Amino acid sequence: MELGLKGKNVVVTGGGNNIGRAIVLAFAAEGSNVAIAELNHSAGKRVVGEVEALGAGASAFVVDADVTDQAKTQQMISKTIDRLGSVDVLVNNVGWTIDRLFMEKSRDEHVKEVDVNLWGAINCLHATLPHMIERQQGAIVSISSDAGRMGEYREAVYSACKAGVIALSKSLARENGRYGIRFNMVCPGLVVPEQSEIAGTESMWAQGMGDLFTDEIVERVKRAYPLRRIATAQEIANAVVFLASDAASFITGQTLSVSGGYTMM
Repeated sequence: MELGLKGKNVVVTGGGNNIGRAIVLAFAAEGSNVAIAELNHSAGKRVVGEVEALGAGASAFVVDADVTDQAKTQQMISKTIDRLGSVDVLVNNVGWTIDRLFMEKSRDEHVKEVDVNLWGAINCLHATLPHMIERQQGAIVSISSDAGRMGEYREAVYSACKAGVIALSKSLARENGRYGIRFNMVCPGLVVPEQSEIAGTESMWAQGMGDLFTDEIVERVKRAYPLRRIATAQEIANAVVFLASDAASFITGQTLSVSGGYTMM
């Protein structure tokens, strides 16, 4: 299947770790040029090196990003356009949560969840859409979560934010389809990165999430999935690349769970 991604210019937020890293490498393998939008510059640089090692003719660079800051997000997109000339694909990947009961979390943690998971997507969309509207084309894939489809235990505000990303994207798909811009969402199941894949202290996996998912817990989680295993980051990336590609040219406003059947909606 021809995906039509060779030479396309892609922005991936949070592209330095775990799912984001896999998404960057998957686009690069298709010959796309990738701007790795990262709060942690060194994590992004490490992935740039991996892209170069692929030898697929793709280019990658790191652009400093803080998606919770509207002005900095505008600068991120402007710098990418200056460097690449256009943005054909935006992947809203960056996310953050800490797994705890609602009443056990501080307000600061709730605010950070909203800022990163919902405002982060809003800021990126607001910065990118004028450019795509002007060009009358574009594909946007946002990483949501099955938590946003069903509500998840110990992830109340995170679930609310991810549900918001789904509704936001569907609304924008209706508003902007006339400009040839497509919006789709991917809802991953649990993806636990290897320790070697975690770079920087900003990652939620370096801030306590990794400690929660012990081998015993992961084995219990697997039993909740019909396929009896958890996903790899590559499996999530494959879905993102497909939805961003020309092969999905008549797909918009859709939510795809890549979660081994954890939810079937």
